[in-house]
Amino acid sequence: MIAGSMTMTMTTSVARSFISFPIKDFATCKQQMLDWANQFSTCCFFDNHHYSSRHNTYECILAAGSKRTIKAQAGNAFDLLRAFYDETPDWLFGHFGYDLKNELETLHSDHADYTGFPDMFFFVPEYIIKLSDTGISINSETGMDAQAVYQAISSCKPLIPDITGNNSPAVIHSRYTREEYISAVEQLKKHILKGDCYEVNFCQEFYAQNISALPLDMYRSLEKISPNPFSAFYRTGAYYLLCASPERYIKKTNNTIISQPIKGTWIRDLDNEAADLDNKKQLYNSKKNRAENVMVVDLVRNDLSRVCEEGTVKVDELYGIYSFPQVHQMISTISGEVKAAMHWIDIIKATFPMASMTGAPKKRVMELIEQYERTRRGIFSGAAGYVTPAGDFDFNVVIRSILLNTSTRYLSYQVGSAITFNSDPEQEYDECLIKAAAINRVLT
Repeated sequence: MIAGSMTMTMTTSVARSFISFPIKDFATCKQQMLDWANQFSTCCFFDNHHYSSRHNTYECILAAGSKRTIKAQAGNAFDLLRAFYDETPDWLFGHFGYDLKNELETLHSDHADYTGFPDMFFFVPEYIIKLSDTGISINSETGMDAQAVYQAISSCKPLIPDITGNNSPAVIHSRYTREEYISAVEQLKKHILKGDCYEVNFCQEFYAQNISALPLDMYRSLEKISPNPFSAFYRTGAYYLLCASPERYIKKTNNTIISQPIKGTWIRDLDNEAADLDNKKQLYNSKKNRAENVMVVDLVRNDLSRVCEEGTVKVDELYGIYSFPQVHQMISTISGEVKAAMHWIDIIKATFPMASMTGAPKKRVMELIEQYERTRRGIFSGAAGYVTPAGDFDFNVVIRSILLNTSTRYLSYQVGSAITFNSDPEQEYDECLIKAAAINRVLT
């Protein structure tokens, strides 16, 4: 059974004009933008946190309010989205959930879904606001002109976060004990030994109930502890994604697409600069992490070759080591030139779900993920991002994220690691805890 719905108001123009205004202080203006956006039941804020990369487009971009929306479950979600976009190409902001895999392959998702995000949701915003170090640019598609929006944002007074609401720490539960997780990893290694797969991304859910904290306060605490380049505050009704992702899934600019999978993690030592530098070197020289990374790179190359001109797919960087607040990560960059007349939806369909959150071969490992994980991933390990009227796009990987359903007061976050034949199950469990450290600090 296919579930899908659209609410649409006909428009004939996608041309959007932006009016720029000066800012006195970047950090203050950013927080004011968040406070202003939080009044809308649909909004999406992406923050680069001043990470330097030639692939960056915006330091911060905000979409708020909705002119049109589309929501669908796996079945014909991509076809619905294509028709929705093609009717009047405009800016879209939203997400793809992991369980759209069931539409792309003969797969299923039978586990419970406690957060409730739709498999796909996008909206055409009423307001788009871009923030840089030098100014703010505002587009308004409503009766409230850009000057009025600027004044409304400037008048906001960000509050000091109180993430626990009642000042009581959240009680965190896990779907696995340490022993159960290790046992599952051992079983997955047996599948690798039999030749079922080469690498599988195995995740576990942590959760809390009866949460009363305010989502925006929680996001501010998370970004303070873990400011990462693909962070997002994303709301659709009662559903919130509070994201501190370090990973890009895929970006298209004109005819060029890039993907930047992360595989390889090493803890940081912020108290000892020499030891921290040594940790970076250990990650770069780690045969296990290199093996994980190159397997994912090969899978991404294969995915991109389905939509790119022959001979254009290349690895721009292999085994790049990048430092984030809690961990060092190994990141590779793969690019290609898209075939002529290729629709942007077809690029997503050819590459989703992203290789770093599945494994190789992709379909078989997604079957094993369903077999050994205990909850539905939903928006976790999916992607959040935006599409432009020209069909360019940029999407992150939804990891290092808090998912919150304020109607049920249920909070969830998932973490995982790449399992290969050489994996040490206890070390893989510890890697999960390292990745969850920032969120645990926010909640407890």
